[in-house]
Amino acid sequence: MTRSESTVLWRLRTPRREAAHAAVLPGGPPFTLAFFVAGQLDRVENFETVDLAVFRAEDVKRSLLGEGWREE
Repeated sequence: MTRSESTVLWRLRTPRREAAHAAVLPGGPPFTLAFFVAGQLDRVENFETVDLAVFRAEDVKRSLLGEGWREE
């Protein structure tokens, strides 16, 4: 992945319309996975491979879905 733009992996919302999304940032390796909540950067994590970054993003998504978040 050598894109010059971020790649959004998923977007979620709560019933109160709070929003979150995960994106892989351009560049790598390491590949940077960023999580945004309410339009603000929440945290970033670096991974050796894109596959690991996507796996981690899906893990966080499953957790949020379990807490009542819904896909857009």
